[in-house]
Amino acid sequence: MRPGIALRPDYDAAQLWALAKATRDAGQSRRLLALAEIYDGGSRTKAARIGGVGLQTLRDWVVRFNARGPDGLIKGKAPGNTGKLNDSQRQALVTIVERGPMPAIHGVVRWRLKDLTLWVWEEFQISLSETTLSRELRALGYRKLSTRPGDDAQDPEALELFKKVSPPPWRRSGRASRRALPSNYGGRTRPVSARRTRSRAAGPDEEPGPAPRMISGRVRSPSSERSARNRARARPWCCPDATRRP
Repeated sequence: MRPGIALRPDYDAAQLWALAKATRDAGQSRRLLALAEIYDGGSRTKAARIGGVGLQTLRDWVVRFNARGPDGLIKGKAPGNTGKLNDSQRQALVTIVERGPMPAIHGVVRWRLKDLTLWVWEEFQISLSETTLSRELRALGYRKLSTRPGDDAQDPEALELFKKVSPPPWRRSGRASRRALPSNYGGRTRPVSARRTRSRAAGPDEEPGPAPRMISGRVRSPSSERSARNRARARPWCCPDATRRP
């Protein structure tokens, strides 16, 4: 079994414990504690158990720590693939985009992504997809713009005239229509009119008497008249005369 890679000598276990306590990165703190166990004389197996990883991952941490110190234990974003175009090639792409195509040479009146990928292949022998080239152009500050389709027979003056004379799509209603009409449904009893009427027997100088009251649109009868009418309607209670049987 080959020996493990030695840690750099300018750090010790106490320093790594202090750094692990001060950092706000949980992953870096866990890696510092694992390496501190090695500084303290523990085995690599126990250090890997503290870090929750295998021996190969622990070896990678040791390599990163020896190369960059505690900052090497911070998990950063992967750099990804490098760009296929260098700075001079990007500048040539900007020049050809700004100048525009020549119909006699390029066969088009405006650049498309497929035309630019063909131009890059002919100039630099670099194969790019339309998606990759679109990402390069967006990084250079260009955006794909498409004009809104329109009819060739449209008259701009007629459009402006139509906009000026067209009536609005809605109209404000008058104030009279806003006022809600009073509803008599379910209302309380009230007089039909505010004026008073005179009785037939009263003279011309007699004070007018109270107007009859209405309930649900009908004139309310006096109580005496109603009582007389109810007594006339009522049938007296009586028993039929008993007939004697022979």
